[in-house]
Amino acid sequence: MKYISIIGASGSVGTQALDVIKNSSNIKLLGVTVHSNIDKLIEIIDEFNPPYIGITSLEKRDEVMSRLEKIEYKGQIFFGEESLVSIATIKEVDLVLTSVVGMVGLKATIAAIKAKKDIALANKETLVSAGEIVMDLVEKEGVNIYPVDSEHSAIFQCLQGSEKNEVDNIIITASGGPFLGRNLDYLQTVTKKEALKHPNWEMGAKITIDSSTLMNKGLEVIEARWLFDIDYENIKVVVHPESIVHSMVEYKDSSIIAQLGEADMRLPIQYALNYPHRKKSVSKKLDIYNMKDLRFIKPDTETFKALSLCYKAGRLGGLHTTVLNSANEEAVSLFLNDKIKYIDIVNLVEKALNKFTSLPDISLEGVFETDKIVREFIRKTYKEV
Repeated sequence: MKYISIIGASGSVGTQALDVIKNSSNIKLLGVTVHSNIDKLIEIIDEFNPPYIGITSLEKRDEVMSRLEKIEYKGQIFFGEESLVSIATIKEVDLVLTSVVGMVGLKATIAAIKAKKDIALANKETLVSAGEIVMDLVEKEGVNIYPVDSEHSAIFQCLQGSEKNEVDNIIITASGGPFLGRNLDYLQTVTKKEALKHPNWEMGAKITIDSSTLMNKGLEVIEARWLFDIDYENIKVVVHPESIVHSMVEYKDSSIIAQLGEADMRLPIQYALNYPHRKKSVSKKLDIYNMKDLRFIKPDTETFKALSLCYKAGRLGGLHTTVLNSANEEAVSLFLNDKIKYIDIVNLVEKALNKFTSLPDISLEGVFETDKIVREFIRKTYKEV
């Protein structure tokens, strides 16, 4: 039996992970966190009855306690952002799925690693902002990180049985998002409703916006650099609108190995939770006889410059990727709250990268301090873009 906890159980990845666990006799759920979705928390308790729960929203404390009393919940209850750490470090847990969005997941991931828990990583900001720190800690503590993003899971699968020195390039696929083929003039008028409509995947709001700007793909490039210890020059991005090929690995002998499957996040989640074993999936099988044509297109980095900004920040190294990530998180939040235009998201990120050029050496304290300063900068200057 494998014992797991989920950090961010009410979000898109967390919800799909619960579906996987429900259909897995070999996995036991011990702990979950939610932010403020108490209805979802009650559903989880009703179905799984985890002995540990965390609620990050302090405003929900009274409502939570009242509703838990009514259903006679007997487990341990944690509140506030520290609840993420509490649930991530449960003594009996073997594997922690970190699926919260944004920098908030970093502390929980680091705490889990220090507690010698294996990590199923769906929080890409952890490695974007602090990849060097996290991977050094992973090596020190002797734990494993299993990627949950469909692209990184695909790469991880394609690398099985090979040696690092046999790999030439990693090729990450991108759907291209809802604005594939559009120009800058078109992007000037994009609405929130349009940007939140992804053609292939069902995801949370933040990652859906990131996918539409190609920022998500750029963040995945940075994440791949740390997960697979590979230079940026050997990480390629190709637009693949059908989202059937989830990523590829090109080897020194010119062979390319690809992982194919339906656009269903339960597939990579299940692989991460069960690694190194494969179990019968709850997902639909790919009908290879009725597949559409598979297209592979070079990304338009002039129109969608977020991808180039990610490569730039990654090559600069250190805290520059923290600047990139924090600026993007804040800019996307402003867009979702109708404070800026769609086109201004990436413009603000570029402005932050140009502003913060002299940064201290990377450290965990530096990551959090840089995150704070960059967010303040974006909030103060967004009206000027």
